[in-house]
Amino acid sequence: MPTRYFRLNEAVQAGHWSLGALLDGQGQELEDVTEFTAGRPVSAPATLKLRVREQGRRRDFNVVGAGRTPVVHLRMSSLFAEYAPQEVQLLPVNVKGGSGEYHVLVATRLIRCIDDKASKEIQVWKPEDARPDKADHYRGVIGMRIDPMKVGGFQVFRTWGWSEALIVSEHIKLVLERARVTGADFEEV
Repeated sequence: MPTRYFRLNEAVQAGHWSLGALLDGQGQELEDVTEFTAGRPVSAPATLKLRVREQGRRRDFNVVGAGRTPVVHLRMSSLFAEYAPQEVQLLPVNVKGGSGEYHVLVATRLIRCIDDKASKEIQVWKPEDARPDKADHYRGVIGMRIDPMKVGGFQVFRTWGWSEALIVSEHIKLVLERARVTGADFEEV
């Protein structure tokens, strides 16, 4: 039986903190954060920083900025490093008041696995949309389903054409649930 997969989302709850955009070592907002969610290893600045936008209870899993970049607590990053070391890159990020405890989580695999027929609704960029850089990529995906046979046994990845989706295997989901990580929500895909 094929492995089940889940989209890892941020579980937003009242009373939890909110983090700002990623900053470089000089405190300047990074211009292009899409590299952190592109499904490949990145060359990041030596120092990454985050400010707390809104105080509250800290979470183990957060997404930050317009690029929806995952930021995870050391408890969570150590699990990814143990169970999917070849599929993630963990970049230290200094969070005001929490230096050394958080990492940017980069999924380093991009897999063409979205099942267009099984997904509820798919919209694709067309040549007439005047966005040649996006041609054949997904413009919108509702009720996403992936074809597990195309995943090749990977545990953590981004979906080709719709890389905003961070996907984890059922095994990783269970590991994170057993560890009682906070801020994570799982949607079966």
